[in-house]
Amino acid sequence: MPYKILIVEDNANNSSLLMDILTYHGYEVTVAVDGQEGVTLAIKLMPDLILMDIQMPGMDGMTAGSILKGDPLTRGLKIIALTSFAMQGDEEKFLAAGFDGYISKPISTRELPALIKKWLEHGVA
Repeated sequence: MPYKILIVEDNANNSSLLMDILTYHGYEVTVAVDGQEGVTLAIKLMPDLILMDIQMPGMDGMTAGSILKGDPLTRGLKIIALTSFAMQGDEEKFLAAGFDGYISKPISTRELPALIKKWLEHGVA
């Protein structure tokens, strides 16, 4: 059975690119367009990995991630922060907030499959 990955991303081009890459590599992919939908789908689907955009209108990724990590039902889900505003100290900030990893945009389409595999199989990249 393929790993389930939830992409929470408000930019259709970014989510389409991620979905295409991950589907090509055999993952079962679902997309949410904002943090609220991401939380709802995470609870419903219990994915193996969540790629969570940080900057989204409405509920942002930090809030959605905090909700999921604060709920005993979803606390164990692996959540990777995605951000285009990569600044020094961001990775530490996301890890301190409970995220399991961090990817800065633009995402390297060559490196992404290996990173995803490491997070799914070993919990780290």
